[in-house]
Amino acid sequence: MNKQQAKERIKELREKTEYYAKKYYDDDNPEISDFEYDMLMVELRNLEKEYPELITKESLTQKVGGHVKEGFEKVTHEVPLQSLQDVFSLEDVEDFDIRMHQKAKENGIEEVKYVVETKIDGLSAALEYKDGILVRGATRGNGLVGEDVTKNLKTVKTIPHKIDEKINITVRGEVFISKKDFEEMNQERQENDEELFANARNAAAGSLRQLDSKITAKRPLDIYIFNVQKIEGKEFNSHYEELEYLEKLGFNVNPVRIPCTNIEEVKKAIQKIGEMREELTFGIDGAVIKIDNLKFREILGTTVKVPRWAVAYKYPPETKETILKDIVCQVGRTGVITPMAILEPVKVAGSTISKTTLHNEDFIKEKDLKIGDTVVIQKAGDVIPEISKVVKEKRTGKEKDFEMPRVCPVCGAEAIREEGEAAVRCTGIECPAKLFRNLVHFVSREAMNIDGLGENIIQQLLEKHLIENIADIYSLSFEEIASLKKNGKKFAQNLKNSIENSKQNDLYRLITALGIRHVGGKASKLLAKKYKTLQALAEAKFEELQEMNDIGEVMANSIVEFFAQEQTKDLLKRLEDAGINTKAIEEETTDNRFEGQTFVLTGSLQKFTRKEAEDLIEKFGGKTSSSVSKKTNYVLAGEDAGSKLTKAQSLGVNIISEEEFENLIK
Repeated sequence: MNKQQAKERIKELREKTEYYAKKYYDDDNPEISDFEYDMLMVELRNLEKEYPELITKESLTQKVGGHVKEGFEKVTHEVPLQSLQDVFSLEDVEDFDIRMHQKAKENGIEEVKYVVETKIDGLSAALEYKDGILVRGATRGNGLVGEDVTKNLKTVKTIPHKIDEKINITVRGEVFISKKDFEEMNQERQENDEELFANARNAAAGSLRQLDSKITAKRPLDIYIFNVQKIEGKEFNSHYEELEYLEKLGFNVNPVRIPCTNIEEVKKAIQKIGEMREELTFGIDGAVIKIDNLKFREILGTTVKVPRWAVAYKYPPETKETILKDIVCQVGRTGVITPMAILEPVKVAGSTISKTTLHNEDFIKEKDLKIGDTVVIQKAGDVIPEISKVVKEKRTGKEKDFEMPRVCPVCGAEAIREEGEAAVRCTGIECPAKLFRNLVHFVSREAMNIDGLGENIIQQLLEKHLIENIADIYSLSFEEIASLKKNGKKFAQNLKNSIENSKQNDLYRLITALGIRHVGGKASKLLAKKYKTLQALAEAKFEELQEMNDIGEVMANSIVEFFAQEQTKDLLKRLEDAGINTKAIEEETTDNRFEGQTFVLTGSLQKFTRKEAEDLIEKFGGKTSSSVSKKTNYVLAGEDAGSKLTKAQSLGVNIISEEEFENLIK
């Protein structure tokens, strides 16, 4: 790989890691496994090591992945809450030990001792005590600035509001939900027709970052303290001594901590923790190897992102063999037929796996999957289980090939695969499976936002034939809704109110809710802004649609096809008859000073959040982009602006500060 190729790959890796880090840290909704993310970071780190001149401050190798959530006060950490350098083999751990011994020799340190601890899979937080009283609690955020979640942390039963000594101390811990509590919590949510949490880490993070502490108080949060960040009036020689002192003060300290005097003991400790994973009551995503001597830690210091005196060993994804008993197909909202693997139940990473998605027929062919195969299941980072490979040597000859259906398994209509696509789709206009998924999408938060109409309620409405299409939602009677639950009058009243309120939604929400293929929230806003009414959009010509920025040929074709269907015309008439707003709600301002102009935001803004700045740009008719090009009109540069600023300078794009941006919007 030459330098230009490395530069392009680094750019791609930075974009991917930023996106996946946001989904993990900020949205509490990971899209890939921890292992897959770690491998992207390893590749990025290695390329930056080979080409150090390509390193920028914006790279996640140089900073912590989280951000501060809007709605919380910002807290500047006096002692940064850094992340850890990941290692993926015992050879890497041995290399770390060699470096530590070299540094010890250089600095006259006689012994190198370690403490090996479980790396708890949760959300990091700092607790600050003044005179023994808890005065503030904060999330890690980006390591330097976090969120003030004091009220929420005070609802965690294992966090003492007062400790046994009147001292000033700041400690760091990991907030988590135990495996048992997580299962019970999801079971309760399922019974209440609420969306399930993907995993315990997401549940803990989402619970701690609630703006309403009453919600947090209802969640079974726990914490293990693992470090003294700062303490006044006391000194310790070792980390292990610190942890024992914290226990005496009444803190809930990480229970798995193994002192080690040499590298062999460290490797045994790593192995021991690995063997304990399934039996532990809490989830872990590795083992942390720390220097025990605190004075030696001071000598070693830290980089911008990580301490030099510790590493996190990441265990390879846990795998188990099981039998692929069958392959069945599910039909989604847009008619996509997705093959699902039915497995002999097997426990992987603390949960029982009995089915998983096979994505599409190309995936099945690529893996050479047959019904009856012995397959390897992996579930890295407690995210989505997947079949990683087939154990072909265990084939008996009785295995059966699978073929994607040529008719829909639900309605019997023809199933087709269009050229250039991996998906097979049902062509049935009135397919019940498509109707169910369409209803779920229509009422979702991003669309019509009808609170209370969850999947279980929709399923009941369909089974009782109370609704047969989307418009039927608006003709449901109070009595029909109340019949769905015992003592259902209060539920019925709340749902009726929510349905009624949805009639006044802005046009873009209705466009999103209609589920037009390829048309998401951003495109819906553009279409609503241009056409003003649903009728005008329905009459739009292909040529004018495809000429719109960010619409294009594929989306334009999809829009025209959707509105040409008789079924769509009937639906729109029924929605309008029900009193649904089909017009764009005009903004108070008619000032389009940024019309036709594209902005790119980079760096940390001080006077606006990124979303506030983007909303202002859109309000005045402009649009934002994530990348700089010759078509960019302005780059709004905040503090620590990186590669986007450099590219803007090289292209001669107009670069403005926050103050200049303020002047533009006055």
